[in-house]
Amino acid sequence: MNRRDIIKSLSLLPVAGSIFPKQSFLSISTPHNKPMPDLHREAFVMDGHTHVMSRELVLKTDIGQRYPDGTVDLPRAREGGLDAMFFSVYTPENYYPGRFEIKNTFRVVNLALDQIKKNNSMIELALTASDIDRINKKGKMAAFLDLEGGYDLYGDLDLLRALYRLGLRSMQLTAHSTTNAFIDACNDVYTWGGINDHGKAVIKEMNDLGMVINVAHASNDAIIQSAAASRHPVIYSHGGFHKIVDHPRCITDEAAKAIAAKGGVIGVHFGSLFNNPKYWAWQKPNNPIRVQPSPQPKIPRIFTAQVTTQTIEDVDKEFARELPFTFNGTIPDEYWMHVDQLAKVIDYGVKLVGEDHIALGSDLDGGPELPREIKDISDYPQITIALQKLGYTNLRIKKILGLNWLRVIRKVTEGK
Repeated sequence: MNRRDIIKSLSLLPVAGSIFPKQSFLSISTPHNKPMPDLHREAFVMDGHTHVMSRELVLKTDIGQRYPDGTVDLPRAREGGLDAMFFSVYTPENYYPGRFEIKNTFRVVNLALDQIKKNNSMIELALTASDIDRINKKGKMAAFLDLEGGYDLYGDLDLLRALYRLGLRSMQLTAHSTTNAFIDACNDVYTWGGINDHGKAVIKEMNDLGMVINVAHASNDAIIQSAAASRHPVIYSHGGFHKIVDHPRCITDEAAKAIAAKGGVIGVHFGSLFNNPKYWAWQKPNNPIRVQPSPQPKIPRIFTAQVTTQTIEDVDKEFARELPFTFNGTIPDEYWMHVDQLAKVIDYGVKLVGEDHIALGSDLDGGPELPREIKDISDYPQITIALQKLGYTNLRIKKILGLNWLRVIRKVTEGK
């Protein structure tokens, strides 16, 4: 089952001095049909969940080159006014059965470091919020590495520390859409009633290291328990709101408030599946819930090595057929979301938890059915335009565009 099938089958104030003029970006020629408001050009813009390195690893491409397809590359990111991105390094379920997930995770993190170094004229690795400040002042984008939980590390703290030493500063706790050895995924068998004792130990270790805890894809109970267990704010990098779309990947009001109460941030996904009730109603009959969650703990479904002659290169070839992760289907007009509707979802979040706790987590190159006005990351200014139409103040927009992410990163990585 490919990523797209999996997805569709799953039924404070900003820190002073954090706003930088984008001097180097002023020299970037933005296409005439892609306007960039002055506010967007001036603001610090950060995406909380952008897929990178999957196609680079398997297809041997270079994110510094402009791709003819997909939705993310560095030239288009600069045209969209991006200052920083959570680089989502991702190991999908394809690698689990043969137990290649750990090997793939380390090679994709290493590749991210190599590609960042190769494209140093445009982007640099950031380990802290101060690094992001410094990199932006040089007119470059900052990459903040986030692991999309794609492997069941069984809560191995030595592997976690090794990834930290490589430069990983954020991690999704679940094994993507799979319940692992210490935390329940929102759309898989509920095993632990949220998180277990070792899950709390993982959270403590991440707190001690100064790593951002990402609870996207976790169950409602797991999100609430993770926020309670953490000394630091936690993030929900990408998703919608369950009150708007009752998809299991969308966050409940209760869980959103728990994140906000801890000082955390919720990143609003760009896809129709999580934000457009009409689209979800149209899709839902053909997309039953993959595993019906149980209120009672069940025996954990742990992947074990299979007797197989398949190599990791064989898995790569299968995985390559899914790339890039972009929606290429046709959406009838009545189900195709406009960016103004996405802005209203953002507004719902602001009204629910406050302007200090809502940001953007597009999931670009991760498969979302984008709004009509957003074809790729170069169209990011459309979000600013839509929020301006709602009458949002400049400061509120700047918080949502990136200052809220920066605040949490500063608190977690620097204790400030």
